[in-house]
Amino acid sequence: MRFDVLTLFPEVISPYTTASILGRAQNAGLAEIVPHQLRDYSLDPHHKVDDRPFGGGPGMVLSCQPVCDAVTAIEALDPRPARRVLFTPQGRVFDQQLASRFAQCERLLLICGHYEGFDERIVDLLEPEEVSLGDFVLTGGEIPALALIDAVVRLLPGALGHEDAAAGESFQESTLEFPQYTRPREFRGQAVPDVLLSGNHAEIDAWRQAQARRRTEDRRPDLLDGSDGPRDCVLLENRWA
Repeated sequence: MRFDVLTLFPEVISPYTTASILGRAQNAGLAEIVPHQLRDYSLDPHHKVDDRPFGGGPGMVLSCQPVCDAVTAIEALDPRPARRVLFTPQGRVFDQQLASRFAQCERLLLICGHYEGFDERIVDLLEPEEVSLGDFVLTGGEIPALALIDAVVRLLPGALGHEDAAAGESFQESTLEFPQYTRPREFRGQAVPDVLLSGNHAEIDAWRQAQARRRTEDRRPDLLDGSDGPRDCVLLENRWA
C-alpha cells in the first residue's frame, strides 16, 4: 500500500515512518510512505503557497494552485488510484472503522494543512475525504497524517507479524481492549487473575470478552451504540461508495 504525504514539513514524516512497525512494514514491501514538499509545486518565484484571506482576518490561507497542481503531479507518479484525504478540524473524526476502510485501499494521498487552513475551492475541486483527529486544533496536518498511517499500516496483513495481533485491540470490535498481564505473577500485592493461569482457553476467552465489555461500559459507553462496522473501500468518481 502506498501513502503519499503532501506537506510543508516533509522532514518530520520520515523519522517516525522509518522506525518500529512502520519501518519494518516498508522494509518488507507491505507499505511505501513518500513525503512531498508542497513548495516544490508553487509557481511563485519565492515558492509561496499561501496568501491573506479575502474579507480580512488573521493568518494566511493555503492557495489553490500549489495544492491542486501538487495533487495532479503526485497522482501521476503511480498508476494506482489515490484516495485523497485532507486533514481539517471540520472533517469526520478518525476512528478504527475509518482506519479499516482506508486499509482496504491501494493508495492514499494525505494532504496536510497549515496556517488558517485551505482555500475552500481546494476542497470543491479535489473532493477529498476530510478527516480530523478530534475536537481540538493542531499546528498542522502532519501529526494527523502520522496517526492515520500508523493506524492503517497496523491493519495490513503481515505488518504486526501475527495475523491475529490486531484482532483484539481497542476499538477493533467496538469495545476497548481487555486487561493484559505478564510476569511476575504477583507485584506489590497485586496478583494476575487466576483464570489467565488456568490454561483453559475457553474460560480465558470468555473472561477477556467480559472484561472488554465491562471496561467499555465504564469508560466509553458511547462505543456500544450498535454502530455499523467497517465498510469496503470502493472508489467511484473519487467518492466513497
